[in-house]
Amino acid sequence: MSDILKPVVAQLAAYNNRDIEKFIVNFSVDCVVEDGEGNVLMVGRSAMYESYKKMFAVSPDLHCRLASRVVVGQYVLDEERVTGRNGIDGEGHVVAVYRIENEEIVHVRFLR
Repeated sequence: MSDILKPVVAQLAAYNNRDIEKFIVNFSVDCVVEDGEGNVLMVGRSAMYESYKKMFAVSPDLHCRLASRVVVGQYVLDEERVTGRNGIDGEGHVVAVYRIENEEIVHVRFLR
């Protein structure tokens, strides 16, 4: 596995196990999370930790299935199918664009 994929693969496995500690270490301390329009949703590992910890706690059936993956330079684009998020029925369709630097995710943009 290439170094660029390591944090993306690891965070997805931790997400599906709802393991906040193994999830969060894949992101830089000052990681920025944005929506598709570029609106900032979260800044920093601590904000992400609190948000995802809450979601994991209320989403016992949470699961993200990787539909496709594309690697371009320092970017990894994952097309994801998410179920069980916050107890909501049905499947969410998301494309997550991860920017990787020094084997950490430094930026995420979610296209929904």
